[in-house]
Amino acid sequence: MKISWIKYKNDTKSFRIFKNIGMDVVDIENREDIDTAINRLVSNDYKTIILSSDVAAFSNDIITKYQKSDDINIVIMPNSRK
Repeated sequence: MKISWIKYKNDTKSFRIFKNIGMDVVDIENREDIDTAINRLVSNDYKTIILSSDVAAFSNDIITKYQKSDDINIVIMPNSRK
């Protein structure tokens, strides 16, 4: 099972530990590109995608496409405290 994390590029605290140990953490340039990033990960067979809450708010696909999916797990995590 492939897992990835997605966060905004200026968020230097969220998912830092996962990135430091070499896990797949995707930094997006624009929060509006979140759906594109999710779709790219899904097409590359990622089954669990964990989003920081600040980028999740910009996604339309989370609810419309993946809410009832048995194959894809979308998890929204609160941002790290600053």
